[in-house]
Amino acid sequence: MDQAVNPLLAPWDGPFGLPPFGSIRPGQFRAAFEQAMAQHRSELAQIGNQSAQPAFDNTLAAFDASGRALSRIEALFHNLTASATNEELQAVQREMAAPLAAHWSAVYMDAALFERIDQLHANRAALPWTAEQHRLLERVHLDFVRAGACLRGADRERYAQLMQRQAELTTAFAQNVLHDEASFVLPLRNEADLAGLPEFVRAAARQAALERAHECAHVITPARSLVVPFLTFSEQRELREAAWRAWISRGEHDGANDNRPIAREILALRREQAALHGYASYADYALADTMARDQAQVWRLLDEVWQRAKPAFERERLMLDAVRRTHGVAGDIEPWDWRYWAEQVRREHYALDDAELKSFFALPNMVLAAFDCASRLFGLRFEIRDDLPAYHPDVRAYEVSDRDGRTLGLFLQDNFARAGKRSGAWMSALRWQHRNGFAAQPVIVNNNNFARGEAGTPTLLSLDDVRTLFHEFGHGLHGLLSDVGYERLSGTQVLRDFVELPSQLFEHWVGEPEVLRTHARHWQTGEPISDALIERIDATRRFGQAYETVRYTASALVDMAAHASPEPIDDVVAFEQRVLASRGLPVAAGLNHRLPHFQHLFAGSGYAAGYYVYLWAEVLDADAFDAFVEAGDPFDARVAERLRRWIYASGDSVEPGAAYQAFRGRAPSIEPMLRDKGLIDG
Repeated sequence: MDQAVNPLLAPWDGPFGLPPFGSIRPGQFRAAFEQAMAQHRSELAQIGNQSAQPAFDNTLAAFDASGRALSRIEALFHNLTASATNEELQAVQREMAAPLAAHWSAVYMDAALFERIDQLHANRAALPWTAEQHRLLERVHLDFVRAGACLRGADRERYAQLMQRQAELTTAFAQNVLHDEASFVLPLRNEADLAGLPEFVRAAARQAALERAHECAHVITPARSLVVPFLTFSEQRELREAAWRAWISRGEHDGANDNRPIAREILALRREQAALHGYASYADYALADTMARDQAQVWRLLDEVWQRAKPAFERERLMLDAVRRTHGVAGDIEPWDWRYWAEQVRREHYALDDAELKSFFALPNMVLAAFDCASRLFGLRFEIRDDLPAYHPDVRAYEVSDRDGRTLGLFLQDNFARAGKRSGAWMSALRWQHRNGFAAQPVIVNNNNFARGEAGTPTLLSLDDVRTLFHEFGHGLHGLLSDVGYERLSGTQVLRDFVELPSQLFEHWVGEPEVLRTHARHWQTGEPISDALIERIDATRRFGQAYETVRYTASALVDMAAHASPEPIDDVVAFEQRVLASRGLPVAAGLNHRLPHFQHLFAGSGYAAGYYVYLWAEVLDADAFDAFVEAGDPFDARVAERLRRWIYASGDSVEPGAAYQAFRGRAPSIEPMLRDKGLIDG
C-alpha cells in the first residue's frame, strides 16, 4: 500500500472487511475522522436536499446506509481505546470527543433530513411497507426526536453544547478509572502475605508482577478476576482490606484523575438535557424508550427484590457468623471479610472448595463448552482463523458458520486482563449484520478480563468467571445470529432493558450437568468433573445469591435515585451514602459499583438510569429458560428454533414485548427469577 494513503480511509478489502490492524497508527485517526465526517455530511445533504418526494428507499434506507466510512472508523477506534489503548490513543480520544459529538448532534438536528423522515412518519398508517420497514421508520424517527430534532433556536444550540460537553466528560471519566486501575498494585512480599492463596491465585499474581516488571514476585491488581479470588482466599485480613479499599475507591482520589466533580457535572448536564425534552428528570427521559416505560415500573421491581433480598442476606450473614465463631473470630463482619468467610461456609456446609472447582474450568475447555452449546442449540460451527489479523496477540478469531455450512460472520475473543485494557467484560462490533446495499456479515468482539495463567499452564476460571464468559458470548450470539435488513435494527441495538436477555439467558447452560460432564475436566489429569461435585455445585447454587442481589440492587437504587433527582447533587459520594442509609444497606455487603467508578453510568450514557436492566432481564431469562425446562430438554430443538428466530435473530426489527410473546407464547412471569435467587420457596 502507498504509505501516503491513510489506511483508515483506504478500502478494507480483506476477509470480513477487517481493518488493516498492522498498518494503523494513532496519529492517523484525526484526519480519517475529519474526512469521514465530511463524507457523511455530503451523503446526508444528498438525501435531505433531493427534489423527489420522501420514500423508503430514497430517505430511510439511504439514511441507514449513510456514514459507513465514519462508522467503521469509530467502531475500530472505540474498540482500540477500550481494549488496547496507550497515551497516543487516549490523547486522540480526548481531542476527538467533542468534534464527534458535534457531528452526530448535527446529523440528528439536520432540518431538511428530519423533515423528510417526519413527513413519512406522519403518513405512516397509509404506507404499504413491510413490518420491518415500519419498525425502521419508528426507531429512526424516535432517534431524531430524542436527539433534539424538534428543538429550535437557543434550545437547539444549547442541546448540541450539552452533548459535546458530555462526550468530553465521559471520555475523561473512563480514562480516570483506567488510570487508577493501572496505578495500583498490592505487593505480596513473603510467604505470610501469600497465606491461604491456592496455587492458581499465586500463579495469577506472579503473572501480574511479571507483566508489570514489579520488584515483588507476586502482586494483586484491581482486575476483578484477581482481586476477587484474593478477597476469597487470603488469610491476611489487613491485606484483604487494602485490596478492597483500592478496588472500591477507584476514581475517588484528589487530583487530576478525580471522578467526583466529573460525575457531578454529568448529572447536572443530563438534568438539563431532560428538561429541554420536557421531562422532570433524566430518569423520566431515559425510561421513555424502554420496556419499563416509566420510573414506577422500575421502582416497583427494585423495591420488591430489595425487600426480599435483605432478609435473605441476613440469613447468609448468620451462616457466616456461625462459622466465624467456630474459628474463634468475633466482632462485626466487614466488606473485605465477606468473600473469605463465604468460602469457609461453602467448604464446611457444602463441601465445595472454589480452588478445587477451578481446577475443572480451564479457559480453553470453557470456550469449547460455550461453542458446543451454541452448536447444539443453533447448529453453529466455530473454525479458528489464526491467519486473520487482530489488534492484539491475545485475540483469537473464529469463522462462524451455520449447520448448512453458510458463513455467518467472524467472532473475535479477547479474554485476558492487561495494561491498556479497561476493566469489566463487554461485547462490541466492528461491523453489524445487514442487507442494505450489500449483505454484511457481522464481526463481533467479546472482551473479558481473566487473570492470565503462567506460561505453559492454562488460565483457570472460577464458576463466576465461566458465567461471565457465557454471558458475553450470549451477547456475541445476539450479534452473530442477527438476521435483519437494516443496520439500525441489527444485533444488540435493541431497547436497553431487552439487550441483557440473550446474554443472561445463555448463562443457564453453565450449570447443566451434561455440559459440565462433557467439558469440565481437570486441567492436569483430564478427568471429568464427578457427579458428586456437580451435585455439590447445585446444592450451593442459591448460597451467595442474597449477597450478590443486595450488592447489585444497591447500585441500581443509587443509579435511579441520582438520575431521578430533579435537584443538583453537589457531592456524589455523600448522595450515595444518603441513599444507601435510607435503604438500610447492610454494611458488610458493600455495592457492585460506587459512583466515582461506575462506568455503566458515566463512561457513556447507555446504562444511565438503566442499571436496573440486568434485574429486568433476569425476570425474562429465568422465565425464558423455563421453556426448555417445560420441554424436558435444555437443548430442545423446537424451543431453540423459536429462541433463535424471536430473541437472537430479530434484533430490533420486532418490538421486544411482541418478540418475547412470540417466543414464549405469553408475557413473562417474575416467579422463576425469585425462585432461582432463593427469594421465594419452590
